[in-house]
Amino acid sequence: MIFDETQCTLGEGPLWHPERGELFWFDILSKRLHIKGRHWQFSRHVSAAGWIDDTRLLLADSIGLHVFDLARETADQICEIEIDTPATRSNDGRADPWGGFWIGTMGLNAEPNAGAIYRYYRGEVRRLFVDITISNAICFAPDGTYACFTDTPTKKIMRQRLSEKDGWPTGDPEVWLDFGETNWGPDGAVIDSTGNFWNAQWGANHVACYAPDGTMVQTVAFPATQTSCPAFGGSDLKTLFCTSAADGLTGADEGKTFATPVDAVGQAEHQVIL
Repeated sequence: MIFDETQCTLGEGPLWHPERGELFWFDILSKRLHIKGRHWQFSRHVSAAGWIDDTRLLLADSIGLHVFDLARETADQICEIEIDTPATRSNDGRADPWGGFWIGTMGLNAEPNAGAIYRYYRGEVRRLFVDITISNAICFAPDGTYACFTDTPTKKIMRQRLSEKDGWPTGDPEVWLDFGETNWGPDGAVIDSTGNFWNAQWGANHVACYAPDGTMVQTVAFPATQTSCPAFGGSDLKTLFCTSAADGLTGADEGKTFATPVDAVGQAEHQVIL
């Protein structure tokens, strides 16, 4: 079940690159991008990525979005996001079906309402949602009709309708799942090819799967308390990966990255179009 032994302080943002056949993930607090057996060190908090082609990623950090060339190890900034707000950083993000990229921000110490969620699309950045404390669970329905996201402390998963033409939000987001008084928080999430929603639940040692009607289908347990974000990968997209965070914990498996086969098929991650 252990995919990589590296103990991340805050493992996040797993991305299965469909052309390279590799899993990328981040240790946000250590400012690192990882693949199995290797990492890249950055000077700022890096947290999420989308793939552009087989050698370049769109990478989010605390001042904006960058094109990171894996071979040359160079990063060229293409847009600014909260560059004048040093008390925030990027957090959860994912490419959408139109080639855009959604990215959430948050306070460095999770200050209430310090963050927001943005969308980059063909060179334009728009702020979509404000007063976000911990942005998470950004993912998209297979048919592109809606996006999901959460502000973790609210314990509510939101659904946002999207324009069929270009993927911009239409109308207001609506509460889809409300986890109420649970002792864990909804963290990163991904939607599989049939529309099931897979949510890492911070503090619960698992990823939980919900059908499109909101019914819980199953949970997949992992040997780490702070499960942070899932991703589907492997040649058949039937492997469920999950990052975790060792921050504040001492267990031997805390912060490691896991992988297990599941009876589900993921969506291939969408390509970012610059």
